[in-house]
Amino acid sequence: MKASQFFVSTLKEAPADAEITSHKLMMRAGLIKRLGAGIYSYMPMGLRVIRKVEAVIREEMNRVGAVELLMPVVQPAELWQESGRFDKMGPELLRLKDRHERDYLLQPTSEEVITDIARQELRSYRQLPKNFYHIQTKFRDERRPRFGLMRAREFTMKDAYSFDRDAQAAARSYESMYAAYCSIFDRFGLTYRAVAADSGAIGGDRSHEFHVIADTGEDVIAYSPTSNYAANIELAECVPLLGARAAPTQSMAKIPTPGRATCEDVAALLGLPLAQTVKSLVLATDARSERGDIAGTKLWLLLLRGDHELNEVKVGKLPGFEAGFRFATVAEIESHFNCKPGYLGPVRPTRPMTVIAERTVVNLSDFVCGANDADFHCTGVNWGRDLPEPDLVADIRNAVAGDPSPDGHGVLAVQRGIEVGHVFFLGTKYSAAMNATYLDEKGKPQLMEMGCYGIGVTRILGAAIEQRHDMRGIVWPRAIAPFEVVICPIGLDRSPDVRAAAEALHDELQALGVDVILDDRGERPGAMFADWELIGIPLRVVVSERGLKDGRVELQGRQEVEPSRPALLDVAALVRARLQS
Repeated sequence: MKASQFFVSTLKEAPADAEITSHKLMMRAGLIKRLGAGIYSYMPMGLRVIRKVEAVIREEMNRVGAVELLMPVVQPAELWQESGRFDKMGPELLRLKDRHERDYLLQPTSEEVITDIARQELRSYRQLPKNFYHIQTKFRDERRPRFGLMRAREFTMKDAYSFDRDAQAAARSYESMYAAYCSIFDRFGLTYRAVAADSGAIGGDRSHEFHVIADTGEDVIAYSPTSNYAANIELAECVPLLGARAAPTQSMAKIPTPGRATCEDVAALLGLPLAQTVKSLVLATDARSERGDIAGTKLWLLLLRGDHELNEVKVGKLPGFEAGFRFATVAEIESHFNCKPGYLGPVRPTRPMTVIAERTVVNLSDFVCGANDADFHCTGVNWGRDLPEPDLVADIRNAVAGDPSPDGHGVLAVQRGIEVGHVFFLGTKYSAAMNATYLDEKGKPQLMEMGCYGIGVTRILGAAIEQRHDMRGIVWPRAIAPFEVVICPIGLDRSPDVRAAAEALHDELQALGVDVILDDRGERPGAMFADWELIGIPLRVVVSERGLKDGRVELQGRQEVEPSRPALLDVAALVRARLQS
């Protein structure tokens, strides 16, 4: 490829609306061009990266026996109404009508369509297992699209769906796809972690997310550096920090704490560690009538140590919270406790209520909590003596760095990641809703067990750049770089020898299977080098009259400080060897 035949369009400055590093660099390097909020054109340089990402994914999907098909972007609403998701998905699902006023949608995912295909085509146990995948455009009507391709409204994903006879076979398919995902991200050359995760809106019984590690990631990961344990912060288990409850050493006392409504303020006033305080959170669950009206409200008191934060995903899985919950209003709190928020506690509440204590809180002794009286707190509080044992002890907090690892190996570290892949074991969630069955050996219908596996193809571009960049621009891993090598001839238009050597090297590298581009635009060396450093090509070969006098060229990796000077006759083989290594 020659640059004059391609399209190279770089900017010295990023547009004002570009927020994070990857967004800025993709715009400056000419990978994408904004069309509307969260909608981008993929320019030739960016499209080359996307195609390389897709190629790796296809190879690994095919390797584990997945079969490619292509499902439509526009889907009829009937299938989504059948699964129950047409109304549940909310405003992110872009709904539309055709000229006959029939309901359609722009697909954000394809569980319904693939289940419809399976129930029509997979009739017998002899046809199972089967795994279908496609790489297709998705649309989610994000309320606030931002960060370029990281949270766009239109994007490209790879979806795969497995169909099996039973849960054991489905578990094998899940493990096969999990291993394939590890191979894919290994080949991308990115630092990533596979973490246990919550299944979210898609549902399912088992779930792992694949995160590219980057400080700008929106997700938080807890992991053990000394073991294989890793989980999304929403799912990371928090073991008790105290093995047993110590005997009381203080008497309970009610003390004035005027204007001190937070655990931090109370701890500072009393000169105590924040870990000796207990915070009280009031949640509400609403019972609904058959018409959907609120028929009654129940309040719950949740207790956490003052230095810990509530994990709402964990709470949502507790008995009584499955149908949803919310934080109680100030009016509800004042009515129930006869006290304003900030001074609530489990000691002698005005009215009885269900108390849920976090695992460490239940082993605290001589702790501080609200006195259910404005501007007062209680000190020296102890379970059993001053208040009854909680109704439920549960893991309801976020893990923090330094917590013991749940697997018993070391302590947890916390880092940010960008989710680029997710695998789910769906079970019969969709096959039951849509009656996707097969006939077993006895001729009896059985529900198919399903798995779902997604990779954010276009998001990988942003994630890779967030992880791999420097002051000069992008630093692509070789596997997904738009070109592997750029040849930069100095004085191409003035020196026939430079032109001849550069073109011969270009042809030789192409013959060796190297993805190479020759910059024949006639740019000055400084501008030429800056363009390709911004774009992030892994290797650069500089051909100049001065070097050719000695029969040499300059070879430099994207992050190398100084170039090497191999012989022109040897450089093609050297380049190929470096790329293969």
